[in-house]
Amino acid sequence: MTLPVLKSASLISVILLATTACAQPSSADANSNNVTQSTTNSQAAQAASATVDKRLRQVLTQAGIKTQINSIVPSKLPNMYQVNLAGQLPLHITEDGHYVIQGELQKNPSKRVVTKTPVRSTSAQVGEPVSASVKSSMLANMAALKNMSAKTPFFYTAVPGVIWGATLEGVPFLLSDDAQYITDGEISVIENGQFIGLDENFEKRKNQSVFASLDKSQLITYPATTTERAVIYVADDVNCPYCRRLHQQVPSLNAKGVTVNVIGYPIYEASPKQMRGIWCQANEDSRRQAFDKAMLQGEMTPASASCTVDHVTPNREKAAGLAVMATPAIYREDGVLYQASFESPEFLEFLGVE
Repeated sequence: MTLPVLKSASLISVILLATTACAQPSSADANSNNVTQSTTNSQAAQAASATVDKRLRQVLTQAGIKTQINSIVPSKLPNMYQVNLAGQLPLHITEDGHYVIQGELQKNPSKRVVTKTPVRSTSAQVGEPVSASVKSSMLANMAALKNMSAKTPFFYTAVPGVIWGATLEGVPFLLSDDAQYITDGEISVIENGQFIGLDENFEKRKNQSVFASLDKSQLITYPATTTERAVIYVADDVNCPYCRRLHQQVPSLNAKGVTVNVIGYPIYEASPKQMRGIWCQANEDSRRQAFDKAMLQGEMTPASASCTVDHVTPNREKAAGLAVMATPAIYREDGVLYQASFESPEFLEFLGVE
């Protein structure tokens, strides 16, 4: 398996500038020219030891990297080495050759306020939100990044000192725990000499952490009508055609023992107001009926004048940690994302039901 070629040139501009939920970030932005970026020229001067250099070259060659490796040096990402490839974005790899990131590091233009190295995570913390103290220190060092706030989700990865984050629009990125270097790469895994894709253990545990953080009273739940055999979470938008098609299958899924938890996840321009009206309904049954009407008949229920609370946005912001790329995004309770057609037989196999 080859690593994707990633476009990191616009990452800082994505984080600096306001974006909308339904818009994809541009791969280039003229306004980002004034942002200081890290390139391979800003890497540490000290080369890796001969032993580490030889081992990592062997690991990468066995895994199918055919591009010429120009050099291997300590990375600006903690506990990783930077592998400089001829004509391609660099790789960042752990000393044991197990975890790999492809992407160019960019220097955070913010003034560094907190200089103390944070307490690094353990394997037991993989996929958990970073501690309040680590988050506070990171944000203090990210003052120039306007889309970063206390609501921004940050999680520990399997590489101590490397943090996974996402904008509130769900755009993922990785950064050092001192917030000095950022990349839009993702952590892949090399196992038994082969690239096996993204770090699934991290993704599962992170998504489970997100589910645990959601306000369950603000999910619209369709319980299994037979013995429960599976639970799924679905990030839904009332104006998404595929969300509506999936919603038509909910009674059948319930009958097969599947409980469906709907996360209000508006991405269309009209959706936040329309979904607020649905979530403003007085009780769970009326909310479910209003959601059914929207999804099955295209009829929106307006909010009453007395409803002044936004019940959708809090869970929508927490769900940014899922890094939803498109709706409906369907997850099993164990955090695994379903990545095929929900209209295929594979879907029921994924859920473990007939």
